[in-house]
Amino acid sequence: MRKKIVAGNWKMNLDYNEGVSLFSEIVNMVKDERKGDQLAIICSPFIHLNSLAKLGGNDVKIGAQNISDKESGAYTGETSAKMVKSVGAEYVILGHSERRQYFAESDELLATKTKTALAHGLTPIFCIGETLDERNNGSYYEVLKKQLVEGLFSLTEEDFKKIVIAYEPVWAIGTGLTASPEQAQDIHAFIRSEIEANYGFNVADDTTILYGGSCNPGNAASLFSQKDIDGGLIGGASLKSRDFTDIIKALNS
Repeated sequence: MRKKIVAGNWKMNLDYNEGVSLFSEIVNMVKDERKGDQLAIICSPFIHLNSLAKLGGNDVKIGAQNISDKESGAYTGETSAKMVKSVGAEYVILGHSERRQYFAESDELLATKTKTALAHGLTPIFCIGETLDERNNGSYYEVLKKQLVEGLFSLTEEDFKKIVIAYEPVWAIGTGLTASPEQAQDIHAFIRSEIEANYGFNVADDTTILYGGSCNPGNAASLFSQKDIDGGLIGGASLKSRDFTDIIKALNS
């Protein structure tokens, strides 16, 4: 049975003290709302990881927002998977649209980062999604398939089963637009069908696929009610403890 997950992406927000304060609030609130094997994850800037890992316990897991594709060496400013793992992180976001757009991260590079993360015991939250132009011109299925094939489908079945996928319609990030539950379900079902074609029904049925486009307390329940949507990758709403907790509660509605 696939896991239900709500993962917060703080992006480049919050100084050290602000991050610790917010996370402490989230931990205290989430412990009363999270049920069973549901997972709450916060993916923070690197400066917070060590401290948050000590505070989270079993209630809120910790993830990074990026790693280098290199193991170590003369790569000033980079942070390796080994470093991230050593401070207590268990997850890492890879392929977020902002990394693809602003830092020109290719599917080939992301495939390498994914294998590096897995080699060091990190669970990738691998993002795929289409732009507004790609949505409007009808090429979005091809775009998503390419991102899956080139970014993930070279993995062995054993490694692929460790992946969490996040569908993030780029046109719905930070714009106030949100895919309708029906639009989101259509894409999640498509993603699952592509996984089935490559790895079989059982792997596809067990793969957690999150929705990541302006999910908030007002629309979370309707999104999570769709059969192929297993939770959310949350941006702005994860910076407010009440909003983030209410989205977790929506998993139970």
